[in-house]
Amino acid sequence: MTEALLTHEIPGGAAWSVLLRAGRELVLTATGAGANCATLLFPAHDRADRLNVPDTLKAQMSARIRPPMVLMSDRGIGLASVTGSSLEWHDCLGGHSVDAHVQRFGASSYAADRNGWRRSARALFLLELAKHGRTAADLHACVNFFTKVATGDDGSLAFVPGHAAAGDWVSLRAEVDLLVVLATAPHPMDPVWSPAGARAEVRPAAAYGADDPSVTFRDESARALTAAKAVFV
Repeated sequence: MTEALLTHEIPGGAAWSVLLRAGRELVLTATGAGANCATLLFPAHDRADRLNVPDTLKAQMSARIRPPMVLMSDRGIGLASVTGSSLEWHDCLGGHSVDAHVQRFGASSYAADRNGWRRSARALFLLELAKHGRTAADLHACVNFFTKVATGDDGSLAFVPGHAAAGDWVSLRAEVDLLVVLATAPHPMDPVWSPAGARAEVRPAAAYGADDPSVTFRDESARALTAAKAVFV
């Protein structure tokens, strides 16, 4: 495996952001059981665009994120391809936690709990977005890597506990220069507060051609990747 250009350990219940250049790969690895890594994606040089989860799902006929799907923007541009994963299901329906989800676990503050301070993914996202001159207006539907929320025949959603174990991983290939924002707060449907961390590694991605699994997955996937090259190269 190619040596990592950058490695960062994200504790459970924390956040991190990284500028990921096109042609590089971000590998996320769960460092504990039950990890959840809520993820936002933005083109680094286009503030008018961002990840569009509903269009990503509709175009690729799916209710989950898995390889070799392409994560698409509001404008139908391929932002990142899911090049591999130890899990075949990553949630994209449950959204990120807000303060009300966290409050059910009791009062918490930095003064009382120090680094164990319980914060929602929304609060963590806003802290990271502010570093890049962004605000709550930039929030969008996220992907919850390492989490499974199953859909019932009646359309109901059910959180699946124990879906991820330490060592589970997912890799994303940046198709354009990206701002990636990550939060490791528990999923909003998780009944317990036991946040696990994640390790983020940035590596060079291998060059790919017309036979790449993300290109051949669906016509819509190929068009999104073609659009990425046309707009951002």
